[in-house]
Amino acid sequence: MKWITRARPKTDRIACPWLIRRFIDPDAEIIYVPAGEVLTAAAELGGHSFDAPGAEFTHQPAADGAGEWCTFESLIAAHGLGGDLVLSRLAKIVHAADIATDVNTDPAGPGLLAIGVGGLDVEPDDQVLLKRGIFVYDALYAWCARQVTPSPA
Repeated sequence: MKWITRARPKTDRIACPWLIRRFIDPDAEIIYVPAGEVLTAAAELGGHSFDAPGAEFTHQPAADGAGEWCTFESLIAAHGLGGDLVLSRLAKIVHAADIATDVNTDPAGPGLLAIGVGGLDVEPDDQVLLKRGIFVYDALYAWCARQVTPSPA
């Protein structure tokens, strides 16, 4: 399936493709287009739109009514992945990095935001940026697993 979003990804638009490929659609083709073309491209290509105004998956009010979810959290909820404690831990970091008013809600949020913003400065190709970002999210997921899984005695 094709998944279409806005060009020049930094946080949600790197985290979401990672989530999609690891937990939702392993064969997903991620397509970055200019911001104003996401919905048109999704319709023309028969794909899913995400992290853009009016997209199928995007920011939305949090289930508990407190604030808003980033697209990563919306995808977790829409695909029934909320029971995965490691993903839930990672979602807190992504949320803090993506929602400007909540940047200090997780100590790892500012660091992930710095990686995302810096990535835009050092890599002009969105697909290369995504490839490099996949490693970052694999590493963060592994680190989160250490946070929620007791170590063997």
